[in-house]
Amino acid sequence: MKKFKIFTGQLKNRLSHGELPGLKAQLKMMPVTRLKELRSKTFANPPKKSAVLILFYPDDSNIKFVMIKRPRDNSVHSGQIAFPGGSYETGDNTLSQTALREAYEEVHINPRKVVIAGQLSNIHINPSNFDVTPFVGYSLSRPGLQGNNEVDRILEISLDELLDPDTITRKVIRNRQGLEFKVPCFLIQGEIIWGASAMMLAEMMEVIREAEDLPESASGGYGKA
Repeated sequence: MKKFKIFTGQLKNRLSHGELPGLKAQLKMMPVTRLKELRSKTFANPPKKSAVLILFYPDDSNIKFVMIKRPRDNSVHSGQIAFPGGSYETGDNTLSQTALREAYEEVHINPRKVVIAGQLSNIHINPSNFDVTPFVGYSLSRPGLQGNNEVDRILEISLDELLDPDTITRKVIRNRQGLEFKVPCFLIQGEIIWGASAMMLAEMMEVIREAEDLPESASGGYGKA
């Protein structure tokens, strides 16, 4: 627990001071297709506000966080790995409340046990036209995780897994139009984490490294062939 309290204290301090790594970190895991979308900056309709929760918690001697796998269906993000979260609703007073509400609905994370440490940079997701705000939070105990019908699988990922250089690679994926292309990604627990989720993780890694003053080698570099 001491290790976890030191980690969360450093994390909260880093998120409260100075500029976020932002696009510089996100670019390291950005697919070429998304880079083209970013350069165009054209939206048919105003982006919809949404938020996700990156929740850290202690589990024995490990520090872990939660991600989910979406069910395979006809939705835009079918089968993809994401953080718990979703659309802003009129009953939400803030976007952080959106993240907490959605995390409770999707994986039963108790919002009363979550401390919001700060947030990462917004990311626009062009296929679904969402403007996503990632909130970083922590809980002093492992949450009782239980997925709803929007969740196919819950991933509890340790920091050691995230910071392992071998998790960062490139894989060929197939998009909704059936086109194949190679993307930078994280390969964790047999799942490919790419796109916006990988970009959020890239910025989260940079924040963690700055918070703990990790050497560059600890991040494993990015974009291993």
